[in-house]
Amino acid sequence: MAYRAALITGASSGIGAALARALPAATDLVLAGRDRAALDALAQELARPGRAVTSVAADLSTDAGRQAVIAAGEAARIDLLANNAGLGFFGPVVRNRAEDERLTVEVNVVAPVVLTRALLPGMLERAEAGGGRAGVIVVCSISAFLPIPRLATYAASKAFDLHYAEALAAELEGRPCDVVALCPGFTRTKFGERSGMKPWMFHAAAAPERVAQAALDALARRKR
Repeated sequence: MAYRAALITGASSGIGAALARALPAATDLVLAGRDRAALDALAQELARPGRAVTSVAADLSTDAGRQAVIAAGEAARIDLLANNAGLGFFGPVVRNRAEDERLTVEVNVVAPVVLTRALLPGMLERAEAGGGRAGVIVVCSISAFLPIPRLATYAASKAFDLHYAEALAAELEGRPCDVVALCPGFTRTKFGERSGMKPWMFHAAAAPERVAQAALDALARRKR
């Protein structure tokens, strides 16, 4: 895990925060999310002498928010991008707010595509010039593998993420960049509460720390 700098979206809690904590202390961090107070607290927790930790409060459902995160990633010269931010809303499509359905696609689909396309060229250039490796994590979901009524838009968005990550990995074969499509099942994060799902659905949920470590272990194996 010799990454010089990592950008993690959705870093204020859950899997994103666990990824930030799991990375070596030598890795600079750009922590992006909507909760400024939580991001600043995490940045303070993870700060070390000689380590740069930057927090970026931004809404990835907007062009302005995405551009702010991209600018921070470019400034930090990242070589690891974790597209972790995500949201979804539990209920039938016709009963969910139209705005919430759109937000799901903006954050889960548009944001990873826009951030990856903007940041990956520089990541590849630096890896090739310096003899290192870059990495991209796309947090998908076990729901990427089948349609799920009452999570229709969320599951469809995660299917997109899975296909995008797998195709990206194939395109990057032979280049110094590893891609991981992370597909966790139920995980103890704030997603369930925010989506309107029932607490009992998460009774056997995995710890976010375990999921984050699985992602980093997969990157280290350098296999598609």
